[in-house]
Amino acid sequence: MNPRVKPTWTADDSARLYGIRDWGAGYFDLNAQGEVAVKVAFPTGGVTVSLMDIVSGIAQRGHAMPVLLRIENLLDAQIALLNDAFRRAIAEAGYRGEYRGVFPIKVNQQAQVIEEIVHFGARYRHGLEAGSKAELVLALAALGEGDLLICNGYKDREFIDLGLWAQKLGIRCFFVIESPSELPVILERSRALGIKPLIGARVKVSAKVGGLWTETSGDRSSFGLSTTQLIAVLDTLKQEEMLDCLQLLHCHLGSQIPDIQDIRAGVLEACRYYADLIREGAPLGTLDLGGGLAVDYVGSRANDVHSRNYTLDEYCADIVEVVMSTLDPQGIAHPQLVTESGRATVAYSSLLLFNILDVTHFEAVDLPTSPPDGGHELVRNLFRVRDDLATTDLQESYNDALYWRDEIRELFKRGQISLRERSLGENLFLAVAQSIAGRLDTLARVPAGLQGLAESLADIYYGNFSVFQSLPDTWAIGQIFPVMPIHRHLEPPRRQVIISDLTCDCDGKLDNFIDARGERKTLPLHPLNPGEEYLIGVFLMGAYQETLGDLHNLFGDTHVVSVRINQDGSFDVMKEIAGDSIADVLSYVEYQPQALFESLRSSAEAAVRKGTIDIGERQRLLEEYAASLRGYTYFER
Repeated sequence: MNPRVKPTWTADDSARLYGIRDWGAGYFDLNAQGEVAVKVAFPTGGVTVSLMDIVSGIAQRGHAMPVLLRIENLLDAQIALLNDAFRRAIAEAGYRGEYRGVFPIKVNQQAQVIEEIVHFGARYRHGLEAGSKAELVLALAALGEGDLLICNGYKDREFIDLGLWAQKLGIRCFFVIESPSELPVILERSRALGIKPLIGARVKVSAKVGGLWTETSGDRSSFGLSTTQLIAVLDTLKQEEMLDCLQLLHCHLGSQIPDIQDIRAGVLEACRYYADLIREGAPLGTLDLGGGLAVDYVGSRANDVHSRNYTLDEYCADIVEVVMSTLDPQGIAHPQLVTESGRATVAYSSLLLFNILDVTHFEAVDLPTSPPDGGHELVRNLFRVRDDLATTDLQESYNDALYWRDEIRELFKRGQISLRERSLGENLFLAVAQSIAGRLDTLARVPAGLQGLAESLADIYYGNFSVFQSLPDTWAIGQIFPVMPIHRHLEPPRRQVIISDLTCDCDGKLDNFIDARGERKTLPLHPLNPGEEYLIGVFLMGAYQETLGDLHNLFGDTHVVSVRINQDGSFDVMKEIAGDSIADVLSYVEYQPQALFESLRSSAEAAVRKGTIDIGERQRLLEEYAASLRGYTYFER
């Protein structure tokens, strides 16, 4: 869709252009005012609240952009959807076991997130998965009697002791053996403390899955036991007369798996392991299938790394069906099913909001109608290319313009052409290129040499955020998140844009976006209005981004605001966490802010003695420096 040729523009046009009704999963849409709104279901009906209203409430509470916004209702909704979908699948298939979900803490360790998962998930007995001692420590404080805790990752003595004490407190804490070296320590510590452990064994399924994280599955995956190692663990437990402790089989199918057939293949292989371990005498009873449930970031419902070709109901039904069809013929009781869906649980609940600060346009400005008297021949050549565009081949015209521009640059380097003439030549080239790019839509086939021309002329919008702090996966692995303005959707977005962040780094940008046909290199945005903030939202970013962020250019954490939408359409700000101050981020990299202040104070005092500043200027300098230490690391109006 080309917004420039449509005489009128509606919110429905914007919804199609940005795909919000595809990736929004019913949580996000556009309202009649052309603003992005969040939709929450209540027993009495759905409620819609504009993000612009939430932004206004955030601003009134003193929080400037950028802001990480968490919507607690959406976190609750995803927990409910997952558990209810498995319950339906179990009931419809006649499955004789239950489902217990656990949330992998590594996906989002933020206290507000974990507290809400434990609080709301209590009605489903939704547990946690810990992969480190720090995660285990917070899990022990969060969970209670009867709750499920899966312990993955490498485990030292201290880790194992804490897990054994958790079991003594009534938490069903499983030690999942990732390496044979862990088993002797588990057995030794269980004897020392007199606490019998609950043991799980993680096996490597040979089936490789598609997506960005294929290395988490298959023979070369970092974690899990080979078949030989699994047999060794089994035999050791038999020899120690502790085989009854092996009550869980863990098979991590993968992460963000786009194809349901890969999931079915992984579950089938896991069931084969499960059946043979039962025949070996292991009691088991629980089958943990790890992660894999994908988020459809692009809304295409396809076998694509950023999408998935299945629904949640299909995912649950297929797991139940494969387990039953594999175990029933062997007369094996249906195990308790566990999945560790992290991404699908938290992705929707968090979004990044930021304002646009400035723009760079790549287009001609103030061009004369004819060459100036005495102008260089190369500049006159570019004027002829511009004036003859209507009657010449577009590829040929572009080749000529590119050649003359590059010649002008070479002459400038040798001092044979002036700065003003070079500027005029660059301006003429942009005029030619823009004119050609504007006509490409009329061609049946775009010549190879002109493909990508429109992208090379896209505006650069400068956003008040850091890719490396808030959206590290876009830089590290090419993850795509939905990006769109949160207002002005009754106007056509006439500019093609890439978004640059505030960091001094060429990688600090967003230049891959969602399109109705897949992916695109530019994002349609509106021209900036003088004196008016233009606000952008990055959606579905609740998984990993808050934890992976780094301090590139010493940009710290953004402000964080959690809201809960009420049944009457109002919203409550539940929690507010101020973003990092400059003093905060300096302390993270081992500076002492007070020592920095004292060092500057000494320098200022020395300048007073030299007479280069007076006492009043000294005071203003120190006051501004102190205010900067207390201030936000991001741009402030």
